Amino acid sequence: MLEEIAAQMREGLKDKAFDSTLKFDCGDVGVLVLADGTASVEDRETDCTIKISADNLTKLLAGDLKPTTALMLGKLKVSGDMGVAMKMGQLLA
Repeated sequence: MLEEIAAQMREGLKDKAFDSTLKFDCGDVGVLVLADGTASVEDRETDCTIKISADNLTKLLAGDLKPTTALMLGKLKVSGDMGVAMKMGQLLA
């Protein structure tokens, strides 16, 4: 599932400038890492980590879950550089 999301993200990142590193940590399901202008499922250190369930990640990327709402409801937790997390909104647009 995360590999499919990574493939879609790679396509979307082609037209966007994102010079930071961001990891979506979906626990036992795995990770999705945005770095170096691409997306992968290989774990690595990043500027910012967002802990989120795979289900909620799918909703977030589909636009069915707003980042601010998810944060307030505890559906995602941010650690590291909050500025990078804020850039996520630009990527999702």
